Amino acid sequence: MSKTNRLTFTNKPEIRPQESHEDSPQKPEPYVVSEPLKKAVNLAIYLRRPLLLEGDAGCGKTRLASAIAYELGLPLYRWDVRSTTKAQDGLYEYDAILRLHDVQTKQLNIVTTEENKNEQKRNPTNPQDYRTFGALGKAFKMPQGTPAVVLIDEIDKADLDFPNDLLTVLDEPWEFFVKETGEKVTAAEKPIVIITSNKEKGNLPAPFLRRCLYHYIEFPNDAALLQEIITKHHEIEKEELPPSDLITNAIDRFLTIWNQGGLFKKPGTSEFIDWLKALHTFESQPYNATKLKADELLPYPELLFKLQQDWKKYTKAPDNSPQTS
Repeated sequence: MSKTNRLTFTNKPEIRPQESHEDSPQKPEPYVVSEPLKKAVNLAIYLRRPLLLEGDAGCGKTRLASAIAYELGLPLYRWDVRSTTKAQDGLYEYDAILRLHDVQTKQLNIVTTEENKNEQKRNPTNPQDYRTFGALGKAFKMPQGTPAVVLIDEIDKADLDFPNDLLTVLDEPWEFFVKETGEKVTAAEKPIVIITSNKEKGNLPAPFLRRCLYHYIEFPNDAALLQEIITKHHEIEKEELPPSDLITNAIDRFLTIWNQGGLFKKPGTSEFIDWLKALHTFESQPYNATKLKADELLPYPELLFKLQQDWKKYTKAPDNSPQTS
């Protein structure tokens, strides 16, 4: 078993190595990880299989990769997937147009100036000067003993062929070719791959799912867990905690809204943190905790609700006026 196979994620950012990679996050994540999720992460690290995360928006899928990379002092490379994304985009890009431009510039003997000095550093006879590595490409280039953490965010936004195309890279022999330069890039250290999905286009292909480990992140639907998240967030951000009664009533009000149903888009943890911050610091004095508990109308609803139907439900008081015929 190699040294890197024994890397362990503990969700304790204070144990971060003193010497961390320059591409490692420089700020810890205020992240609270459940024991089942922690085990899933460490299985993915041990087996070097992609970890596929699903869960409600705002439950922390995306930020987990940063928490892992920070604690372990490893580089983090993020790949945001779009509808037009192809598997090669995460490996490398080759700029043939820029190379043609540089050939023409040399032929015209353009004088070097401050503006085009970068052009002079590129050599049109060397195709590698026009190749740049993507998130996975950078991870494959890492030296032995230093795995990179790669976040492939919202994989389901891409074409349905995209996940299966990744299988040719995220499996033995863990290599790809740059056809324009003739390079073969083989991973000296298999990366730690975290993939998020919102199921925007239905289920992912079965061959891809078989290759991945899977974990569904539950929303922290528990007052004690939300309290822990609040405390950790304020410790890391070095912010003053709101008054305890305001925290208690905010959590109670938030969970009541979240659990009673009828919302088209439920607010996530990040929206709750922003809402609590507004309650605490937006006005010259913190919002009155008793008023928060008793009022029918919700303060600062723009922080929690992002759809018209939900907005109207919590920004209009019940109409108790007598009916007339």
